Amino acid sequence: MKVTRHILAYEVKDLFRSTWLIVYAAFYALLTAGLLYYGGGGRAAVLSLINVILTLIPLVGLLYGTMYLYASRDFIELLLSQPVSRRALFRGMYAGLALPLSAAFAVGVLVPVAMFWSTIEDAGSLLMTIISAGVALTLVFVAVAFVIANVVEDRVRGMSIAIFVWLGATVLYDGLILYVVNVFSEYPLEIPVLVLALLNPVDLARIILLLNFDISALMGYTGAVFERFFGTWLGIGLSSLALLVWLGVPLVLGLRRFRVKDF
Repeated sequence: MKVTRHILAYEVKDLFRSTWLIVYAAFYALLTAGLLYYGGGGRAAVLSLINVILTLIPLVGLLYGTMYLYASRDFIELLLSQPVSRRALFRGMYAGLALPLSAAFAVGVLVPVAMFWSTIEDAGSLLMTIISAGVALTLVFVAVAFVIANVVEDRVRGMSIAIFVWLGATVLYDGLILYVVNVFSEYPLEIPVLVLALLNPVDLARIILLLNFDISALMGYTGAVFERFFGTWLGIGLSSLALLVWLGVPLVLGLRRFRVKDF
């Protein structure tokens, strides 16, 4: 753990010196402030912010995670020439990227919400739920990026796969669910659609957010199934557990590949 902490501290200091991370936090701060100011803290502003989070966070986690690992090859080789375990190095590098990205997002949302606190309905629940979902998505997609970068040697191919994964999770997957619903509309689809929702972390985060705000009319088919079949709190609990699985599986796969990879 001592080695992991040293690597984590180095990576965090290096990232916080990056202008890009400041821009990332500033983008969320300006976006959240603009939506809350012009939307009056209402549901329209909340929904707009949720849509941006569900689209942008997976993209940033995947692209920045893969670029980060590809750009760190020389640094990894240098550390592996020292008496450093691969497990500790992997943990330190993952935490050193995922935690600053999560912190930048959280600060970017927290500051404007605090500024407009008195104008926002149920501000505490809003802040906790949005930040929790955003941090969870950051952790998940950085872990997926580490799997891609460790499995695929070619940088261009790895980046292409990362973009395809993002498109699949945020755009194509919902189209697949709609296709299944339309083709098999004569059959009971609650359980199959539920299983499909559990297989996509973006859908899981969307369900958690929208169930928490009780916007059932705008949840789409998967969210409506969760609310009707499980009830609000059970649906949130189940989707949260599935998100934890989505975090754990890529981390295990990425670590296993990292431990045997020839750098």
